[in-house]
Amino acid sequence: MDTVMETTESRADASDTPNNASDNPNSASSGEDNTSLENSLVHPTAAPSIIGAESDNLFPDSTLQTAGESVEFLAPAPVNSDQSLPAPRKRRRRKKQFPEMISSVDAVNGLRHKSGNRSTQDVDEYEDDNLSSRRRRRVSSDLDLETLIAISVGFPVDSLTEEEIEANVVKTIGGTEQSNYIIVRNHILALWRSNVDVWLTREHALESIRVEHTHLVDSAHSFLLEHGYINFGLAAAVKAAKLKPPEGSSRGDVIIIGAGLSGLVAARQLIFLGFKVVILEGRTRPGGRVRTKKMSGGDCVAAADLGGSVLTGINGNPLGVLARQLGFPLHKVRDICPLYLPNGNTVNPELDSKVEIMFNKLLDRVCKLRQSMMEEAKSIDVPLGTALEAFRHVYRVAENPQEKMLLDWHLANLEYANATLMSNLSMVFWDQDDPFEMGGDHCFIPGGNDRFIRALAENLPIFYNQTVKTVKYGSDGVLIDANGKEYHADMVLCTVPLGVLKKRSIEFIPDLPERKKSAIERLGFGLLNKVAILFPYDFWGGEIDTFGHLSEKTSMRGEFFLFYSYSSVSGGPLLVALVAGEAAIEFEQMSPVESVSKVMEILKGIFNPKGIAVPDPLQAICTRWGQDQFSYGSYSYVGIGASGNDYDILAESIGNGRVFFAGEATNKLYPATMHGAFLSGLREAANMLRMDKRRSKSKSNDENKSVSASENLT
Repeated sequence: MDTVMETTESRADASDTPNNASDNPNSASSGEDNTSLENSLVHPTAAPSIIGAESDNLFPDSTLQTAGESVEFLAPAPVNSDQSLPAPRKRRRRKKQFPEMISSVDAVNGLRHKSGNRSTQDVDEYEDDNLSSRRRRRVSSDLDLETLIAISVGFPVDSLTEEEIEANVVKTIGGTEQSNYIIVRNHILALWRSNVDVWLTREHALESIRVEHTHLVDSAHSFLLEHGYINFGLAAAVKAAKLKPPEGSSRGDVIIIGAGLSGLVAARQLIFLGFKVVILEGRTRPGGRVRTKKMSGGDCVAAADLGGSVLTGINGNPLGVLARQLGFPLHKVRDICPLYLPNGNTVNPELDSKVEIMFNKLLDRVCKLRQSMMEEAKSIDVPLGTALEAFRHVYRVAENPQEKMLLDWHLANLEYANATLMSNLSMVFWDQDDPFEMGGDHCFIPGGNDRFIRALAENLPIFYNQTVKTVKYGSDGVLIDANGKEYHADMVLCTVPLGVLKKRSIEFIPDLPERKKSAIERLGFGLLNKVAILFPYDFWGGEIDTFGHLSEKTSMRGEFFLFYSYSSVSGGPLLVALVAGEAAIEFEQMSPVESVSKVMEILKGIFNPKGIAVPDPLQAICTRWGQDQFSYGSYSYVGIGASGNDYDILAESIGNGRVFFAGEATNKLYPATMHGAFLSGLREAANMLRMDKRRSKSKSNDENKSVSASENLT
């Protein structure tokens, strides 16, 4: 057996509980032109009506295809009938716990009533069957659908984003024009999401909109295109357009530090926007904290995701779009997760349910405590682990050994979700991103996420083995020192992980502002490690994707506490054991042979008593993300004294628009996720475009003033 130590980062996305923040569109408000979108926005000769031949149609039938991301799932395995194996128990791998967070169903229904729209039940009970009434209901349903799609990618229900306001998408904030713009924007977004293989042109969008509202289409289409909400990804039509800069548009030179997801996505978008781009990557490969390793032994071959692995919520997820464009099937991570005691016996289902209920009640108590703390003194924060342990003692929860082990397992799961110990998490803000989580199933990509990376990196100017040491910036641009070589550009995009910034591996001249340095210090950057083991055959069965193992020692509760089965997606019989919390730190000091031996001991303790032989491994890999000089950890978390605002501070550009920052730790809404990194790359490409336009306009104005002054002298 080959046992390998990998010093490359492992990042498991935090949550398996979707949070479908959803809403209804605002009806167009009355204003100066006093026109409703339903009656006058749509061109009378547009595509066939979705609401009846006699009506003015709102949007074409294609819009109805966008109820959700169209993805292929592998058929679920048959239910296990072997009574010797543990009883199946559905158990969501989740980060979100607190009850005050948004409930998708309640949010949709509540917002419908607020906006004057009818709930589904209201519509069913509505007895007016005349054509006009049916027509209005169909239009409202279609608008609801398009609004939900917009919400799924981060747009608010009835207001503009800060990006839209800064882009001046409407002349006046509020009023009828804004309401109409929002509906047009949502329609264009839904139109492209219905077929992500095409390049959606302005002319195509105009086909279903009345000519008098052309300016809204121009504004919305331009904004969505430049900010990467439409026409992104790897479809043939999209790639052809993205790698061909617009004619007559010459913008500045950009250096991107890091060829991870955010860097690759930003590079593609910047090239499309007319910039000249170079990527400097310290590793010998692209992908950063997303790494898929080919494992082999005998006749078995498998692809192991040693870093980012799970697509956490497919609704609105840009990686889901990429999967559709590339024709990648998605495997839904099934939420049946049996638990095993240290002696290998199955945990009693009744006791399991009892402890899980107690665990959630403890979190409820902490939730109420933090609410009162925030009302009384907003500056006070304590460790989440301290608060939970205090309530555990007060309410005498999990006092017998087996209950304590079960509770520790749930706490290990939270430590996995946040990549750190409970004692490091902010009780007040540790879950600040929960309301924004992507909805839908959590999925694996068969063959590993490196398939995304290879496709994104194709034809990009990436220079490997280029470790950046210094970033100098000033009014005349940026100067980058990498391995003794100097690179000059107008702007630089830094996408290195938060761990690298914390280590100050890169020297910024002038130094980073105190505001940014303080945010870097407050935010946490945690650790998760993995042991990937390839076996000659699948001895654990294919009916589950996960199973858990309890520990008798609280400090080591995260050691191999959760196993992922990759047999259905990796191409071979592969198991991945997770190491979280304090155990993840200790793990990096342990030899790979010792680590694999411990995993094998656990597996034999579970399966041998059932008469199932556990074969010797063919190959094993142990990650060491904490020792990786290009990451120094796995993913970010909100530490004590930090808040979601620190993610925003980390994202701020410096040097009057010369140095920009991207990566999961710069994304307040989607931190610690692959899609968060992806979206941050698109965000910064748009920010760099805006700064380049501003600088060009200022330069043009200065030249005009100079010419005017010269003419006056003559």
